[in-house]
Amino acid sequence: MNVQEQIKAYITSQPEPKRSDMQALHRFILQVLPGCKLWFLDGKNSENKTVSNPNVGYGFYTIKYADETTKAFYQIGMSANTTGISVYILGIKDKTYLAQTYGEKIGKASVTGYCIKFKTLKDINLDILEAAIRYGVETSLQE
Repeated sequence: MNVQEQIKAYITSQPEPKRSDMQALHRFILQVLPGCKLWFLDGKNSENKTVSNPNVGYGFYTIKYADETTKAFYQIGMSANTTGISVYILGIKDKTYLAQTYGEKIGKASVTGYCIKFKTLKDINLDILEAAIRYGVETSLQE
């Protein structure tokens, strides 16, 4: 199964209305980041144990660790959680930036250092989500 098929299977496995919201959000992110690299992580480690929720990833950047090793990873992630959907914006060094800049404007969502969590898509302002995504992608490419 290729990445697009894995993403489709993951999204369609979600119950409604989360499924429709995730399909719409997937299309939205692809419009914001046309031609981006797609990722799918099933949430399992090398021993096939579940360690996180599955994630759909968008974009590409290289993480550089303190020991100088590097790892390729996605810039934006989307995942179903028990109460709704999480959007991950990775690569921002200032862990207060997302919450301070977008937290009060995005709508009914919890915003942490790299995660925007909400129950349904109608609860959030998509223009603000787009701004946060664009900022995250630009920032991760600069570092």
